[in-house]
Amino acid sequence: MGFVYLAALLVSLFGMVMLDRRFHLFFWRDVPRAAVTLLVGVVFFLIWDVVGIDLGIFFRGETSFMTGVLVATELPLEELFFLALLCYLTMNLLAGARMAAVVVLDRRDESHARAGRRADGVAS
Repeated sequence: MGFVYLAALLVSLFGMVMLDRRFHLFFWRDVPRAAVTLLVGVVFFLIWDVVGIDLGIFFRGETSFMTGVLVATELPLEELFFLALLCYLTMNLLAGARMAAVVVLDRRDESHARAGRRADGVAS
């Protein structure tokens, strides 16, 4: 049971990769930029975690679903994968929202153009 949470994180990461690949959202759009962005995000949140642990704000939760492997004091291995998933999900959502906005705006512009042609007496 000690690897259930890690396995769930890995399955979720795999799902993010498949969505990214299918819709060319993040890594499949620009690998170097995506790698730097993901790395910066994970490092930022790791520093956040370490500061929180040092201040006594964050504590490691004990559960039978976790491996019990610690990367640092009060910092479980699973946290690295969770942070990667969090950052990857955020970037996929942002890219997906941008793509959806472009589609909506293009359809709106097309609709307005058709309405303008009809108003001018030109058949569509």
